[in-house]
Amino acid sequence: MKYDILIIGSGLGGLECGAILSRQGQSVLVLEQQHQPGGCMQSYKRKGVTFDTGLHYVGGLDEGQPLHTTFKYLGLLDLPWQRLDSNGFDRIYLPHSPEFRFAEGYAEFVNVMAEHFPKEKQALQEYVDLLRKADDDQLTAIISPTPPELSLTNRLFSTNAWEWLHEHFNDELLINVLSGTSLKMELHKETLPLFTFLHGNSSFIQSSWRLKGDGNMLVEHLVESIKRNGGKVICNSKVTELQEDNSKIKYALCSNGERYEAETFISNLHPAVTCQLVKDSTLIKGIYRKRMTRLENTFGMFTVSIKLREGSIPYFNHNKFIYDTLNVWNLSESDNDGKGILISCPTNGNQIDILMPMLWEECIPWTETTIAHRGAEYEAFKARKTEQCLALAEQQIPELRGSIEAIYTSTPLTYRDYNNTPNGSAYGIRKDAAMPMMTILTPRTPVPNLLMTGQNLMLHGLHGVTMTSLFTCAEILGKEQIKLMIQD
Repeated sequence: MKYDILIIGSGLGGLECGAILSRQGQSVLVLEQQHQPGGCMQSYKRKGVTFDTGLHYVGGLDEGQPLHTTFKYLGLLDLPWQRLDSNGFDRIYLPHSPEFRFAEGYAEFVNVMAEHFPKEKQALQEYVDLLRKADDDQLTAIISPTPPELSLTNRLFSTNAWEWLHEHFNDELLINVLSGTSLKMELHKETLPLFTFLHGNSSFIQSSWRLKGDGNMLVEHLVESIKRNGGKVICNSKVTELQEDNSKIKYALCSNGERYEAETFISNLHPAVTCQLVKDSTLIKGIYRKRMTRLENTFGMFTVSIKLREGSIPYFNHNKFIYDTLNVWNLSESDNDGKGILISCPTNGNQIDILMPMLWEECIPWTETTIAHRGAEYEAFKARKTEQCLALAEQQIPELRGSIEAIYTSTPLTYRDYNNTPNGSAYGIRKDAAMPMMTILTPRTPVPNLLMTGQNLMLHGLHGVTMTSLFTCAEILGKEQIKLMIQD
């Protein structure tokens, strides 16, 4: 059988593209190398307890907010979402400072923050006005042919976030507070575009939610949608080659010997990995391959998933960002290892997740190893990293250490090996405000019927990947069809 669309990788971007395109009447096949779909959205079980890998919370699900119409179209609003505390969905803890809360709603956000920084209230208002405009312009860019030179999004991608914050705010502590929930992105002061920073904060301020359950609920819903519309999702099918013929990709060859033909191919893999699949090409030149390979990747994450003793720590309906430094922008530097964590509390009870930025250079001694075969030194290394996380977490949850029943950890090596992610990057390719045209990628490739999607292109995170999926689908369906879909 020849499919209309063949999608390589069942991460969020691949599944969303598959769900959208299959609903629009395209015959869709999704190929996944692992034994279960989902990529970083999937969950795993240990001793009967389910832990998430990448889904912790999401913003902007209310009507009129960024994800509402797309999630409604995909049926994801039907999942059981729980709203986080409106008076402090994110809470930031810096050394020798009070607790700072991110309140829900732009107006309330300004009012609560201005209680700590009254002299900066006008600047805070201008900040949230820009948050609102950036969100509106992002959607417009998908459905309207706005000339690049007139696009607010393009201008913000070309503006350095760290420099803009220091130009618009006088209080250094406030800058670090506003940046303090940004462990969901890489705060790299030399490169981070302002748009990426705004995007990583705006929808959460509008409204923040947790799934009442694990990330597999979201994955299973998208997979069932694809199947319901006549598509297929096949696991244990690692694509090893995309065969080009007559200036088009003709088929995908898998490691098990299976071969699948399609009219259009979408890769949810890293662009460098995608290029490696097209071994002999008249269209993908060496300079393009080198460019994809040389793009820098964001840092990874060390994660600590903790099963708690029954009833030992009450559920908290917010996230905690805890720092051992007043400069949260330094965590991407090697001498600031272990100085910041995010603590999330899943709604399914008696567990918490801790995430801490981790640089790839720390993984170098074990880059030639594979899962479950990394040796005693690696286990000792993870034990030291775990201790760093627990020491910081105890600053706000002093009873934590005595409440632990079991601990499961992962490093960027884990993400590299499970998800085929170069350097185990948490947020994909590092975007650079000084070189936006080189680091912010479109879905198109030099091969006309080979497209890309996922967090490596434009935006990361659940919201960003969803927006990128719309851009990818617009290349096939046209902007007008996407406009009808998300404005229904």
